[in-house]
Amino acid sequence: MKYRNNKRYFTFSDYLYSLYGRKVYKLTLDAGFSCPNRDGTISSGGCIFCDESGSFSMAHSSRLSVMEQVKTAIENLPKRFKAELFLAYFQAFSNTYASVEDLQKVYDEAFCDSRVVGISIGTRPDCVDKERLDLIAGYKNPWLELGLQSANDNTLELINRGHDFKTFEGAYKLAKARGIKVCVHIILGLPNETPKDMLKTARILSKLGIDGIKIHALTVLENSPLAKIHSKSPIKLLSEDEYCNLVCDIIEILPPETTVHRVGGSGLSSTLIAPLWARNKFETMNKVDRILWERDSYQSIKYIVD
Repeated sequence: MKYRNNKRYFTFSDYLYSLYGRKVYKLTLDAGFSCPNRDGTISSGGCIFCDESGSFSMAHSSRLSVMEQVKTAIENLPKRFKAELFLAYFQAFSNTYASVEDLQKVYDEAFCDSRVVGISIGTRPDCVDKERLDLIAGYKNPWLELGLQSANDNTLELINRGHDFKTFEGAYKLAKARGIKVCVHIILGLPNETPKDMLKTARILSKLGIDGIKIHALTVLENSPLAKIHSKSPIKLLSEDEYCNLVCDIIEILPPETTVHRVGGSGLSSTLIAPLWARNKFETMNKVDRILWERDSYQSIKYIVD
């Protein structure tokens, strides 16, 4: 099995390159949306791992318009990235949590530059419906990024997620019926979960044939509910070796067509309390690569087709 850049898994950047024959850079955008798990609709506390920024880098905390964010990001992108095309990624909070009319205005702004060739929308499974997905399906190369975190309903309740796996599955099927590609976010090391539990989530997603996956380690961020819990009684978090080996276990059971969008942290080092190893996502990525080489393994080597 051969992948670009000496990898042993199908990266999202490889997928984009295969589509356009050029490097595509993902522009992270903050459209100023909220979340029903924070504004009182479901809860006012949010998921226990989420901080006040919605686990976003706050790069656009000045609340520039989406159009301004896109133009500024493209103009200031370092030349070393050598990006020629761009994907608009709505990351912070729940980016389908508004009226369809308001969503269309915001999404349309992202295409203010002809070099923006697609859109990726991060949201919650309980914040999508037929009307919103019909809107998203009308854009170029649409991706929906759904936060699941775990397929275990007991875990979802424990982390105050505010929805169950059935809700995720329903949203996933609605999106797929409209030709929208779906990337699913999962977190390894959630409270009370064993490696067996985490791999069960990955196997369920593999069986669904998900288009993409983002794998995160549970981290304790400042101003999150988890930080308060951790300050009173330190939470047992995964070591870097434990995490990287689990990531490799998951990669091995993924379908060959599933794109791997992330295997390391999101770079929130300024608010990170623990684990400290999560500060260096590139070191984590390199360790995952090294383990796969040492195992002489690669994506889908253990994938089972029913």
